Amino acid sequence: MEELRYKVDLLNAMNQRLSADEKMYRLICDTSSNAFLYANFRNNTVRTLANWCFFFPEVDIREMKDLAKLYSQVEDKYVLPLRDLLFLEKTELNAGSGIIRLKDNRTWVECESAILYDEEGHATDKVIRFKDISKFKNQNDELTYIAYYDVLTGLYNRNYFVRLLADFVRRAENEGTITTVMFVDIDDFRKLNDSLGIVAGDELVQQFGRFLSDFQEENVLVSHFNADIYCIGIYAPEGDRSVRHIYEKIHERIKSPFVLTTGQELIISVSVGVAEYPEAAKTTLELINCAEIVMFKAKNLGKNAIQYFDAPILKEFLQNATIENKLKEAVFSQNFTMNFQPQYHAKDKSLRGMEALVRWRDSDGKMISPAVFIPIAEKNGTIVPLGTWVIEESIKTFAEWKKKYACDVILSLNISAIQYMREEFIDEVLGIIEKYSVSASELELEITESVLIGNFKEITEKMSTLRAHGIRISMDDFGTGYSSLSYLKGLPIDTLKIDKSFVDTSVSDENTRVITESIIFMAKRLGFETVAEGVETNEQFEYLKSIGCDCIQGYFLGKPMPKSEIEGLLERQCGGRKQ
Repeated sequence: MEELRYKVDLLNAMNQRLSADEKMYRLICDTSSNAFLYANFRNNTVRTLANWCFFFPEVDIREMKDLAKLYSQVEDKYVLPLRDLLFLEKTELNAGSGIIRLKDNRTWVECESAILYDEEGHATDKVIRFKDISKFKNQNDELTYIAYYDVLTGLYNRNYFVRLLADFVRRAENEGTITTVMFVDIDDFRKLNDSLGIVAGDELVQQFGRFLSDFQEENVLVSHFNADIYCIGIYAPEGDRSVRHIYEKIHERIKSPFVLTTGQELIISVSVGVAEYPEAAKTTLELINCAEIVMFKAKNLGKNAIQYFDAPILKEFLQNATIENKLKEAVFSQNFTMNFQPQYHAKDKSLRGMEALVRWRDSDGKMISPAVFIPIAEKNGTIVPLGTWVIEESIKTFAEWKKKYACDVILSLNISAIQYMREEFIDEVLGIIEKYSVSASELELEITESVLIGNFKEITEKMSTLRAHGIRISMDDFGTGYSSLSYLKGLPIDTLKIDKSFVDTSVSDENTRVITESIIFMAKRLGFETVAEGVETNEQFEYLKSIGCDCIQGYFLGKPMPKSEIEGLLERQCGGRKQ
């Protein structure tokens, strides 16, 4: 009897323990966001647990055959992976995992299975866990998108484009064909951004990017590099994916305006550079660089054009890049010298003054023409410290000459548009004049017509301020730029310089003579002094003198000279040194 009571108590204890365990497991299931599918192979039963209705609200699983209902709940391409996970034949059982997406197109589910085996190795039980990983999958997709695509336009980003283009280049090398890169840049985009704002600029970039995306296909890559620059890679270009076809389509599109959400219409132009592998370059990055180089060439030639790679363009670019690096070093160390070209009164060949001209011999001992390094200096900003050095060095030298020689002469200085636009420019010039005790009336600043473009009112006010302090203003290279007679009458200038291009053919070409004589006649009526540049022959000199040109500058009467030779000239022209 005692033994029976003991067994009953033991069974009660075991039942209580099992009941507690069942409560614990049920609580775990009820609080879990996962769903579970349990299969027992010994009695051929199946159960669903936990959050099953969240994943499969329309699927009621009561027996093994009901598992086939799950196939209709997932996207077609995930049916086979799900079937493999659900496969319950004992001879094929393997634990595994996988990811499926439900037909709602939003829910991503991670499936993971576990199997129990008996002592003989037969599967007895199987559990499959279903976990919602949509949040993590979407985050991962976002990170993948950011890694491969440009957020603004949806096109390939620069890094991914380079990777894909490298595949094109390898294929071209293996198959003996070509890969082409088109570098596309929206002209004057910075001005548009400055005038309309970056929001309008971004919308334009998006719209143009959407248009370019239509060219995307298996053998055509379209990317947004940055700002207003796009890059198109083409494998074995031909037919609809030829450079000519794509460029013509682009050109046709930009004839019509892009309409912003504000209703504003924008007409743009683009500059395109084209380079081919293997002609232009042997590597992917070199190919892109070559296309970029010739794109800038297209811009320099007037924009709204397409430029194809050729060796001279690359050579010119590399030379300019070398010069730019040397120029930065030279500006830092002030490794320049000054020459001065004399100017003479035409009526008696007496000395009017001299124009200061900067000269540069690079670290290799080679003289670099100002026509080469000045545009580079204006482009990279070194024209500002260089220009300041030229002004001070020239005025300092001029002040020394004024102390030594009894000469009433003028010092002319070329001023870059970039220098002239600086807010502190006038104060700097006046400060240097005061520093070296030079009279403002002895200084003449030469500016080109390009200085006037952009803000005519502000520029003319600066010119008036300089003249109010006694500084003379000269319009350089007149007739080669914009030359609007309507604004010329209102300019606060003293001197009009006739460009060398007129002087060169003034004797031999009737049309040039008519223009030259008209300029001089007009200048006299407006009260301007005239200076002819580039006078190289006596015949040119006599002709210019005969039509009333006031002053002459050029190799015929004096080439650019170093400081020492100018001092000899001053001593001869001005009757020796001061006592």
